[in-house]
Amino acid sequence: MNLWNKFRLKPINALLVSQFWSAFADNAILFAIIEMLRAKAYPESYIGNVQQAFLFAYVVLAPFVGSFADKHPKSVVLLIGNALKALGIVGLLLGLEPALSYAVIGIGAAVYSPAKYGILGEILSRSATDAKQLDSELLKANAKIEGYTIIAILAGTVGGGILAKQSLTVCIVACLLLYVTALLLSLSIPRVAGNPSIHYVKDSILFFKDIARLFRDRTARYCLIGTSSFWMTSSVIRVAVISWIPLHLGIHGVDQISMLIAVTAIGIMVGALTAPKLIPAHKYLNSYLYGVVMVVLILVFPMLGNLYVTVFILLAVGFAGGVYVVPLNSVLQKVGNPKIGAGKTIAVQNLFENVLMFAGVRAYTQATAAGTSVETSIYGVGLVLALFVLYLVFQAVMLKRRSAGVADSRA
Repeated sequence: MNLWNKFRLKPINALLVSQFWSAFADNAILFAIIEMLRAKAYPESYIGNVQQAFLFAYVVLAPFVGSFADKHPKSVVLLIGNALKALGIVGLLLGLEPALSYAVIGIGAAVYSPAKYGILGEILSRSATDAKQLDSELLKANAKIEGYTIIAILAGTVGGGILAKQSLTVCIVACLLLYVTALLLSLSIPRVAGNPSIHYVKDSILFFKDIARLFRDRTARYCLIGTSSFWMTSSVIRVAVISWIPLHLGIHGVDQISMLIAVTAIGIMVGALTAPKLIPAHKYLNSYLYGVVMVVLILVFPMLGNLYVTVFILLAVGFAGGVYVVPLNSVLQKVGNPKIGAGKTIAVQNLFENVLMFAGVRAYTQATAAGTSVETSIYGVGLVLALFVLYLVFQAVMLKRRSAGVADSRA
């Protein structure tokens, strides 16, 4: 016991490190599965099936996972989430269908997600002296957990590709060990009792009422459609580019492909960091301009054939996407908090984004299975994004007119 206490991390550090390894494995295992599919000569369209299976879990469980996280101790929920992810890896090792294995990992991720944010307040409230300090510490902790997650996504994408290329079995086992490590780290987080009075059916009904209430607000609707269209496009492009790279650049190694995929994530990170300067929150209606940039770059992308130009375009797409989505996230939280609460706003946003991501990847998979070329599919997602951006343009005009009318009435 003394030895355990000696090496035991502080709860907040245990959460951050656990989140890092769990997110690292989430991304690394995808490229292990891609390498497995290619080794077993699965059709390219099956990659889309794998991604769909993961997203489907998020969509189906959306009305319940928030209630589950609140009903039980959140440290236990984190443990269960990582245990389910580890179970998905075990299924993969035992020969379970890759899409089903990834679906189990998706269930674990869906369970894990609301608890990792909800537990921050519980951990920090133990040391905070007043509400002001707690708010300050929560802001810092949220920034840290987002930072750790972004780094884990980048490292997991590249690391998973490199490791899968060297040894598929070693990569899969490594992901299993990372999930187990994340699970063990959650034991260092204090167990705070949940709310046993929560009823899943009642809360799921309230969840759908919250969706309707938030969507009726024009500003919230603008932000929801903006962020969801970005993540839909991002998820489809990620799957499509995995198939496009070997055809146009002659690169077949999953390690090199993973590095190119990571370029877009780097662009998103840089765009997110610079977004407050380029599009301040009070000018969020101008975010659609970077959506237009994304559309143009995506429509140009299928014509490329040079590695360096491809890297630049992928970086630019990510950068434009980061600037496009960050102001919308901020405004959505500001609008949603007084209406349904910050946590419920995130839950509704997650549902919208995952529904569109699932629909986009499913449409891409069906098109590919029907013989549609990957180039045509990329053009297709670019045009769909263009329709969403066009909607935002019209909504921006209406919102600006309404804002001007309110200002005139106050004058």
